[in-house]
Amino acid sequence: MSFRWIREGTTRWDEAKRRIVGGAPPGVFDDRYRALADGALVPCEWWRVEDADARVVGFGWLDVVWGDAEILLAVAPEAERRGVGAFILSSLEAEARSRGLGYLTNVVRATHPRAEVVTRFLEGRGFVRQTDGRLVKRVA
Repeated sequence: MSFRWIREGTTRWDEAKRRIVGGAPPGVFDDRYRALADGALVPCEWWRVEDADARVVGFGWLDVVWGDAEILLAVAPEAERRGVGAFILSSLEAEARSRGLGYLTNVVRATHPRAEVVTRFLEGRGFVRQTDGRLVKRVA
């Protein structure tokens, strides 16, 4: 499967984000996303993933603080198990590496309905669970 990684620049809430991020099951992401109006500014640095048909199938974002980055990723339900999540993760790592960042961090919310599945996915890609619940990976 072929995907395109597209930096969004100044990021605004739109239909694709509403469908994929805002439409995620309750407990996955911050509930404030559901309340955003189209066109509203969204914090952090965002990329979208498009499939071969130019359909948006996922998003990745970095929040850089003190030389490290918290990352989040979202995959459209119809695109799950097609390699989109792994593509987003490797693309975010490449972005972090290009900026000279030290670590990637992700927090899987306790309210996430598939918290253990997501945690195992991240651990299988080099993230290490910390005692405070964060998952951390040194940028190669």
